[in-house]
Amino acid sequence: MNIRILTTVFYVGTLRPASGTWGSAAAVALGLLIHGLGGFPLLALATVAVTALGFWSVARDMATREASDTDPSEIVIDEVAGQWLALLAPSLGFWMAGLDSWNFPWPGWVGAFVLFRLFDIWKPWLVGRADRMGGTVGVMLDDLIAGLFAGIGVFLAAGLYHGVIMA
Repeated sequence: MNIRILTTVFYVGTLRPASGTWGSAAAVALGLLIHGLGGFPLLALATVAVTALGFWSVARDMATREASDTDPSEIVIDEVAGQWLALLAPSLGFWMAGLDSWNFPWPGWVGAFVLFRLFDIWKPWLVGRADRMGGTVGVMLDDLIAGLFAGIGVFLAAGLYHGVIMA
């Protein structure tokens, strides 16, 4: 298989403008499908798998590029890994609540999407440090940290809403 098919997630990364947002949107759609098919456990397994595949494929793709091209915008497999990491927070909550796996209420996935894009674009603190690392690790790690921050944000927002606002 062509490495570019993997790193661009079947060429979603070539869509313009905002290829990272297109990659994240595709990741949400796929993540919802995966959650529907197998709930949190399947989404967690898929997240681990796409992260490993991302490190492997990005390393091969980056080896063919000029050194100055440190984070090509068309590579969006990192967005998929980070976005799925963000989706794990609401997925776990819904799974623990015993919701049907096809029931993934919109505030969870919208919150994960919006917060992930915010952290991925803004690149605060550890996200920015990882991005500046460059290479395969920098390409993948900044999105994984952004996904972790987004997941924590969704978790905190849900706790605030359900614990304070709905109390």
